[in-house]
Amino acid sequence: MRWNLVVLASCLAMAGCAGASMAERQDENVQSSLQYDSVPCDQLLAQRNELAQRYRLSQDAKPSFSDPGVGLGPFTPDVRSKTQRDVEQASGRIDAMNRSIARRECGKPAKQTKLGLPS
Repeated sequence: MRWNLVVLASCLAMAGCAGASMAERQDENVQSSLQYDSVPCDQLLAQRNELAQRYRLSQDAKPSFSDPGVGLGPFTPDVRSKTQRDVEQASGRIDAMNRSIARRECGKPAKQTKLGLPS
């Protein structure tokens, strides 16, 4: 029994060191919204909507994180399918786009200034 635990612990440690752990790959899904600040609002809205439609996600998708257990995150191998990893990566991109859209107030009508004589 002890031998099995030693082998299991060694395998988990090697899986975590290989750069393919679940925690590491899920962290990669979180992206900076600053990269989208240079994209014009109308193009950014179109890109976000197209990405959400392609992966069948909502327009307010956010990346998800699994809870492998206390202290086991770096050692849990990533066993998700490529399709699932792509969907979760798209969720991260949509979330970053949404933060840029919200910060720049894209899609909202421009504030109109009143022109007229003071009363």
